[in-house]
Amino acid sequence: MHFSGVCFGHQLLCRLLGATIARSPSGDWELGHSKVALSEVGKQLFRTDDDEVYLHQMHQDHVVSPPTVESSRGLLSHGTKVEVWGRSEHTTVQGVYIRGRLFTTQAHLVFDEAMVKRQIELRVESGSLKDREHADQAAETAGLEHDGQAVTQAILRFFHDEDGGIE
Repeated sequence: MHFSGVCFGHQLLCRLLGATIARSPSGDWELGHSKVALSEVGKQLFRTDDDEVYLHQMHQDHVVSPPTVESSRGLLSHGTKVEVWGRSEHTTVQGVYIRGRLFTTQAHLVFDEAMVKRQIELRVESGSLKDREHADQAAETAGLEHDGQAVTQAILRFFHDEDGGIE
């Protein structure tokens, strides 16, 4: 059975497998267009030679470290490889990959400029995002090209067992 999670779904699935989820130590948000450095597995999953992708982010909480066989309380069998496919300055676990089982991403893959700007504004209006300068800077990046489609394609290949035999 294949599972995938985006943003809170990424956090939820990782927590289910025993990973720790926490607010960013500085309390800041990762917002808007963000650079994500790819691991070798990430490069394979996204079929790229590039060292990074750019994705839209909208979170304060994050996965602190990836789940492990030990943390999973028996949900992952001995020898299961849990791979982190990318990291950013803000978030060291941008996504998790377990061949044939799990593919997650912290980023919002389908957010466009209007959605990013609206989500930022809603957080400012609600008071959960207090740093207006940071919010404004992130909103300015909302229209930049991002790689959400490449990540979405990789997730679809995962569901069709066409992820290239990544071990």
